[in-house]
Amino acid sequence: MAAMYRPDPANPAARRPRLVVFLLVAFFALQLLVFLAFRGAPSPSSPDAAVDRVPVSARRDGEDSGCVGGLVYVYDLPPVFNEDLLALCEVLAPMYSLCPYLANDGLGFPAKGGNQSEFPPAELVGSWYSSDQFALEHIVHRRLLSHRCRTTDPARATAFFVPFYAGLAVGRHLWATNATDADRDRDCLALLSWLHAQPYYKRSNGWDHFIALGRITWDFRRSPDGGWGGSFLLMPGLANTTRLVIERDPWDAMDVGIPYPTSFHPRTAADVRAWQRYASSRSRPKLFAFAGAPRSAIKGDFRGLLLEECQAAGDACGALDCGEGRCIKQNELVMELFLGARFCLQPRGDSFTRRSLFDCMVGGAVPVLFWRRSAYRQYGWYVPVGNSQEEEWSVFIDRDELRAGNVTVRGVLAAIPEAKVREMRNRVVEMIPKLVYSAADKEGLGDGLKDAVDVMIDGMLRRAAEQRRSWRKV
Repeated sequence: MAAMYRPDPANPAARRPRLVVFLLVAFFALQLLVFLAFRGAPSPSSPDAAVDRVPVSARRDGEDSGCVGGLVYVYDLPPVFNEDLLALCEVLAPMYSLCPYLANDGLGFPAKGGNQSEFPPAELVGSWYSSDQFALEHIVHRRLLSHRCRTTDPARATAFFVPFYAGLAVGRHLWATNATDADRDRDCLALLSWLHAQPYYKRSNGWDHFIALGRITWDFRRSPDGGWGGSFLLMPGLANTTRLVIERDPWDAMDVGIPYPTSFHPRTAADVRAWQRYASSRSRPKLFAFAGAPRSAIKGDFRGLLLEECQAAGDACGALDCGEGRCIKQNELVMELFLGARFCLQPRGDSFTRRSLFDCMVGGAVPVLFWRRSAYRQYGWYVPVGNSQEEEWSVFIDRDELRAGNVTVRGVLAAIPEAKVREMRNRVVEMIPKLVYSAADKEGLGDGLKDAVDVMIDGMLRRAAEQRRSWRKV
């Protein structure tokens, strides 16, 4: 064959053996390179066939950055699915403008401090903002963009975050007079159409993908017969994707409960430690406190019952009427109330959960619960549950016993020994870091502290690794 490309060598008999040896060496070297490069490649029939397997080096790179579970890729969505929604902040909520609360990457306007209030303490004014619970999607997105466990190379990722602001997209149509079911679903369907075209989604069929939702799960579960909300979480195209949501459906394993945003967004571990010292050292003259508004239109309103309990307790209880959005617009009033009480009452809200639970715990007060679905069956990644661990940081009162008059709130709480109360309050204060969304930079809070997003990433990476073993067998 050499004669087809070049003249015969002057001494072919002498050179032919060397040529053969050279070709054999080259052939085996090429085979070795091919083997090393593709030994981890999936078979054509596997779900990985469309996209190369995540390289082994991804785990090593993750360890180098302190992310031993792997790395997270954040999709760069078309702005219609997130940034454009922020521009509609004036009309996203029916009762007030969300613009002040979506400023500063979702943290809201900074707290002013000063005046005659001791809250927030002067050295921590920069860690407090006017945050809104519905800004969660924006907060999580911005935190992940600067997180040390983020990778911009999807081939190195263990998990994939979809920064769709579904709560804002659906929420703007929930109270609109002329809005239809199609209006509430339009953005969600468009997002799924975009997502299903992405190769890494196709590879796993969504099993290693996750999304954060700034509204309760029930706002995305409209019945096929119509009614409240959108149907995003019931759409087949989202069935395998993990949903990190402020209130989960306990019967849907793909829902994971995450904390409501509070107004505390520390930047460093020093900020957290300073706040923990402040919350621990506060004088707490009230035995218990309640922040909320009665639902007079509801027969047997439980909040009304708690307000009666509070009034009956006299100086042992403090109450704050949250009617007309007062506790949203003036969250400092809520924090001052909880900072002055040893316990805070946490009935269900319009749904089973309330932001107030997290305001209470950030304030260093022990939550008193009346529905297990308000916390114990919601936030397993964030609060100790099972084997009576709930008793370390909370009190549970049977609401039926309370309604029947067999117990009183004051009676139950006053019977707890003071030493036990101190232990519970110390446990709550200890839990504060992972209940808040920090404003930290890429390196996080530092000093070994993890915030709510760090806990979220750890949990999602574990979940993705567990599910990866399953979907790769399909």
